[in-house]
Amino acid sequence: MNMGMSDRFTRLMQVSILGATCFLLSACVSTTTGTPKSVPNTEDAASLNFQLAIEYFQKGNYELARDRLILSTELDPKQPVVWSTLATTYEQLGNPRLAEEAHAKAQRVDSGNFDVQNSYAVFLCRQKRYDDAEKQFERSIGAATNDNPELMMTNAGVCFAQKPDYPKAESFFRRALERNPNYGEALLQMTLLKLRAEDFLGARAFMQRFRNANPPNPGILYLCVLIEAELGDERVRLECSNELLRDFPDSEESKRMLGN
Repeated sequence: MNMGMSDRFTRLMQVSILGATCFLLSACVSTTTGTPKSVPNTEDAASLNFQLAIEYFQKGNYELARDRLILSTELDPKQPVVWSTLATTYEQLGNPRLAEEAHAKAQRVDSGNFDVQNSYAVFLCRQKRYDDAEKQFERSIGAATNDNPELMMTNAGVCFAQKPDYPKAESFFRRALERNPNYGEALLQMTLLKLRAEDFLGARAFMQRFRNANPPNPGILYLCVLIEAELGDERVRLECSNELLRDFPDSEESKRMLGN
């Protein structure tokens, strides 16, 4: 496989990051003449600031997100997801020291929260502290409240694929698939690992498993086109190509395929 194709596969590898929960609040306003608006309690005010911070973060306004998150922690310092989100915001602002401090506070607030552990593990991976990251991932995987450890197993696999340590990455992906044989992200990551190794038959096998159990998306169909082009199966390549162009005509993958 030429280096250009390897680069395209590499760009498809992404680490999952922590998804913060937004609290939706409704204002409590009296309609009685002369009665002032009710003042939100401290917890509601903290949640409102957290919600605003998430909106700022999603728009890339990290300084404003940071300020709202700090205010939220001052109003209610016992919300681990707020500390974790603050840590991720500090990381985006290029301050890993404050990011780690915020992660540490999140774990002190709720040491058994697997989302907190996973968020910290992803941070450690991005800091190239792989041994520490692995310990955090394993804590998250083994958390008693974790009903979906395959997510953390897959995150760990992506982490070690980026190191790169492909054997360890594959072991995490296979653990995720033992837990949930149809888990789409782990099937995709195994497909990418096989492509890196130029094991196109193996890549096809994991791709087929993905397509049998998960809805298609532009990235998956584009990968299918690349795999079948390498294997020389024109029928399946055209099938994936036509599906991509028909169902996702405006996608970047469709434009890339047409450009090639």
